[in-house]
Amino acid sequence: MSSPVASPPDVGVVVVAGGVGLRAGAGEPKQFRPILGVPMLLRALRPFTSHPEVAHVVVAVPPVYADRPPEWLAKLRGERLTLVPGGEERAHSVRAGLRALPEELTIVLVHDAARPFVSRSTIDGVIARARAGVGAVAALPVSDTVKEVVEGNRIVKTVARERLWCAQTPQGFPRRMIVDAYAQLGGADAVPTDDAALCERAGFPVEVVADTPQNLKVTTADDFRIAEALARELW
Repeated sequence: MSSPVASPPDVGVVVVAGGVGLRAGAGEPKQFRPILGVPMLLRALRPFTSHPEVAHVVVAVPPVYADRPPEWLAKLRGERLTLVPGGEERAHSVRAGLRALPEELTIVLVHDAARPFVSRSTIDGVIARARAGVGAVAALPVSDTVKEVVEGNRIVKTVARERLWCAQTPQGFPRRMIVDAYAQLGGADAVPTDDAALCERAGFPVEVVADTPQNLKVTTADDFRIAEALARELW
C-alpha cells in the first residue's frame, strides 16, 4: 500500500512590524531590539518560519527598512520570506502583507512582531480553526476585576468578566474571509485595532483560541525587562 501524499503547505503569515515603538523609548525600532541577544522580530518569526504548514511569511517593516533591512533580517529574505513597506496604520501594513502573499495560499495568519514568545500549540490551534472556516483569535480570559471609569477617574461600573477575553495574536482566517473584510473597509471607516474586529464588522464568524500567558506583547521598556526574564526561563 502506498503512503498518502502529504498536502503542500498552504498557510501564509503576515508579521506586522511597521511601527517604531515610541513607548519603548529612544533608539532603533523596538522590533529590532534584542532580547537576550536575539532581535525581538527574529524571535517572533522563528515559530512560523519553522512551522511545516507555513509556506510563506511576509514581514511589514518601516518603509525605510524595506530595501535596507538590518543584516540579520536581510539574510532571511528569499523564497519563503518577503519584506514589504508597512503603512501608517496597522491595517495598512496588513493589507500590504496580504498583497504580497502567493495567491495559492488559502489560510492567512497575522501576528504582531511585538509578541516574541508565541507557542507552537497556539499556532496549531489558530490554523485548525481557520481551516474549519472561521476566524480564530489567540486570546486569554480576563482574570482581573474590570472597572469602567469616566473622566476624573470615577468608577461607574464593575464589568462582569465571565465573557471577556483579551485578544492577542496570531489571528487566523480563511484567505477569502480576510480579503473580503479588508475590501469592505472604506476610507472613512474607523481603522480597527486588530483583524478580528474587521472580520466581525463584516459579519464573519470569529472564535477565540485559548492562548498562554507567555505570549505577552512587548510595548514599554519595562516589558523588555519582563521579556528578558521570560527568555531566560524558556532558554
